[in-house]
Amino acid sequence: MSAADSAAAVEAVITAVDTTTGVRLATPLGVDAPRWWPWDARGGAVDLCPDRIEVRVVAAALPLPPLLDKTAAALRTALVGTGWAHARLCVVVTELDSAAFESDEGVT
Repeated sequence: MSAADSAAAVEAVITAVDTTTGVRLATPLGVDAPRWWPWDARGGAVDLCPDRIEVRVVAAALPLPPLLDKTAAALRTALVGTGWAHARLCVVVTELDSAAFESDEGVT
């Protein structure tokens, strides 16, 4: 797959995570990249291999299993029509945001 295909797939992943409530990409720098950077630093949270995709996220909601199911479904939808549509998907929670503990429902 070409570099353009990879860039498009990473952008699709970024968009999918951005539109999923309760998660955000785990950026390597921990903060938003400066506007003058020529790339989106959030792409560093996405690893594309020919047969596997790893996406590192920060969870801001609990419980995790339904949140990860919702995230995986959004990612699968975003990857339809790409070379990674059938790749193994691994969503890794690298951090748990304190907002996850602020729910009125409590933590289960």
